[in-house]
Amino acid sequence: MNGKILRRLMIFLSLLALVVVALPAPSVADSAASINYDVTAALNQLYASSPAAKKMGSMATGILVFPNIVKGGLIIGGQFGDGALRVGGKTKGFYRSVAASYGLQAGIQKFGYALFFLSDDDLKYLKSSGGWEIGVGPSVVIVDEGMARSFTTTTARSGVYAFFFNQKGLMAGLGIQGSKITEIHPGK
Repeated sequence: MNGKILRRLMIFLSLLALVVVALPAPSVADSAASINYDVTAALNQLYASSPAAKKMGSMATGILVFPNIVKGGLIIGGQFGDGALRVGGKTKGFYRSVAASYGLQAGIQKFGYALFFLSDDDLKYLKSSGGWEIGVGPSVVIVDEGMARSFTTTTARSGVYAFFFNQKGLMAGLGIQGSKITEIHPGK
């Protein structure tokens, strides 16, 4: 019995290694221009695929976009990615999202997410917190496909709304609860 379990574990780890090679991780040394390019492309794709996100974008006082989050783990896991804050269509800062987790998990995936800030107070909290841990501070509403279909501009008045996009890989579940978002200063 131990031989079968070991063989399956080795097959799984081999497949996981292949996926890791196939999904490029964001570079710590990404430039501001590179992050901006990825954020613009991600927002355009999100708006094209989700009318609710496009509506939300027109209402938001700020949009924080992380186009390339990489999440991986085998019992202990983590996720990482860089993004930019857009206010009035212009980049007003760069941020990093990092999270760690433990428990029954195995695999790797790549995804993006955008946080739409609907009030000035929530946006001020991001800027003044020195590192915002999601789940502490402004409430975050995850907009899934079902909610996106019934979304109207009258149902959303304040708070922060999160949209996920570009999900690829072999890992169950997406989440940002406990993610720490801090401002960064990438090179040119």
